[in-house]
Amino acid sequence: MTTHLALLRGINVSGHNMMKMEVLKTTLEGIGFTNVQTYIQSGNVFVDTEEENAAKVGFQIKQEIFKVFGHEVPVIVINKADLEACFTNNPFLKEKDADIKKLYVAFVSVELKPENINDLKISQFKPDEARIDGNRIFIKYAVGAGKTRFDQKYIEKKLNVSATIRNWNTVTQLLKMYEER
Repeated sequence: MTTHLALLRGINVSGHNMMKMEVLKTTLEGIGFTNVQTYIQSGNVFVDTEEENAAKVGFQIKQEIFKVFGHEVPVIVINKADLEACFTNNPFLKEKDADIKKLYVAFVSVELKPENINDLKISQFKPDEARIDGNRIFIKYAVGAGKTRFDQKYIEKKLNVSATIRNWNTVTQLLKMYEER
């Protein structure tokens, strides 16, 4: 049995793509996932399955959400190692007096190359900062996520990927939940 973490983008935000987590849980159990567990309303869902391929799991979840809720929702599936890498590879955590309230991680649908950072043209968003690490982009917002144009939509457009962003507290909690499973 493999545990996957599905990160759903753009649900329950400003009245769009609304779905109750209990209904989502029941829906995913109905197509064969077990030990389904959600965390907060923004679409973080743990599932256990015999399927090891994360892309297939994501596709199944995306299809079922469309079928049941009618929402076209990008789904990025990650594993425990992806979350652990957030803690080992986040350069902003190593800074003295790092303010975790300003740290975010964008999880993207494909493996990025370090040179993709040039495609993001991050310098136009100074003093916000970003670093690419595989299928993650570590972000440090100077003021806050709500006051920048360097967001998920911008990342998706510039890199031609699907992306979903989680704040550092959520990343921390998700890893803790993974370890408790």
